[in-house]
Amino acid sequence: MSAIEYAVTNPATGETLKTFDVISDDDLKAAIGRAHDVRHAWGRDTSVEERAKVIARVAELHNERKEELGAIITREMGKPKEQAEGEVEFSAAIYQYYADNAVKLLADQSIDLLDGEGSAFIRRSPVGLLLGIMPWNYPYYQVARFAGPNLVTGNTILLKHAPQCPESAAAMEAIFHEAGVPTDAYINIYATNEQVEWVIGDPRVQGVSLTGSGRAGAAVAQIAGKHLKKVVLELGGSDPFIVLATEDLDAVVEQAVGGRLENTGQACNAAKRFIVVEDLYDAFVEKFTAALTEVEPGDPTSADSAIGPLSSTAAADRLEAQVKETLDAGAKLAAGGGRDGNFFKTAVITDITKDNPGYTEEFFGPVAQVYKVGSEAEAIELANDTPYGLGSYVFTSDSEQALRVADQIDAGMVFINVVGAEGVELPFGGVKASGFGRELGTFGTDEFVNKKLIRVG
Repeated sequence: MSAIEYAVTNPATGETLKTFDVISDDDLKAAIGRAHDVRHAWGRDTSVEERAKVIARVAELHNERKEELGAIITREMGKPKEQAEGEVEFSAAIYQYYADNAVKLLADQSIDLLDGEGSAFIRRSPVGLLLGIMPWNYPYYQVARFAGPNLVTGNTILLKHAPQCPESAAAMEAIFHEAGVPTDAYINIYATNEQVEWVIGDPRVQGVSLTGSGRAGAAVAQIAGKHLKKVVLELGGSDPFIVLATEDLDAVVEQAVGGRLENTGQACNAAKRFIVVEDLYDAFVEKFTAALTEVEPGDPTSADSAIGPLSSTAAADRLEAQVKETLDAGAKLAAGGGRDGNFFKTAVITDITKDNPGYTEEFFGPVAQVYKVGSEAEAIELANDTPYGLGSYVFTSDSEQALRVADQIDAGMVFINVVGAEGVELPFGGVKASGFGRELGTFGTDEFVNKKLIRVG
């Protein structure tokens, strides 16, 4: 068994506040059995309307406990207070969306017959027990994206959260049960990686959803593939932020700073590589470096802090090593940089060549890369020259150019002249090394359902 430890370790202070026991093999096997056995009571014998009412109560409880839940993740992974509470509110909105739209999303879908008499339609039904493997960077939001649509669909869930988020994981389980989700229909498990491997292989488990690193995604996909299990993967991203034309560079810079620093830069779909045409490059770098380095890390419990510490010492060590390696390979530190414990100062790096190791890596923290390009075509080529394909951002005052560029970007999402515009109704997911499958919106309910054809003669 691995030495994995579920513990609340405040990244701002380094203090371990509480530890949680890993689940025993016997208890985990029993949990699988209970979640499997309750699948019909929850997914078949309970109506869509009843399940929707329960999920609406989940939304209410998140909103009612916003401050309490926000404080938990501030001490677990350092998210600034205002953003932590905002995450709780967004999670509540996800649950409310699926509660409000469950009947419509799961309604029968008729098919026009090309030949023969009678009728045909698709009826959506739950597939059964699912395993969710969630990351630390958005402890509530990531669970909401997975649990909201799947619980309202009628699937049952085993939820393995990140080892540094055991308290928020327990708080969510309590909310689900208080709202009316059967105790065995949503079970939080503090499991090891070895245990997860045999959970995926258990024939009672029908699918796996993972949000995390590419390495974790590849490992889970390999195991799931061996056992013929459906998988949804939301992995890393190195999202381009392309600046082609603007009548208000200050506004673009403001969006660029916000796009990079959300969640202290620890977001898969954050803007990370800023690609700017040469006639705007010098002015952009000047304004962007000034604005970005004005933002200082601060006490995450303060409402005035825009960014806090990185999520852990390991995360800070990793980012520090990446920056050093990138600079040692010839890149230029244009502004900022430096570290104080787990607090990492904002930084801008330029002159990154294609042979630099930083060129293809995802920087998970408040460090931005800026590139100069000579044309629209070069910007597109650079934007796509990455293993990842999650999100992307295009800024231009030419609407035709915006759509033309959007069509050529290899990514699951393109945002034009806006950042922070994700919504509960908008599908989220990527291509290439950023994974496959979609969450949120109408697509969120369709990943783990049986789209059963019923043909009536």
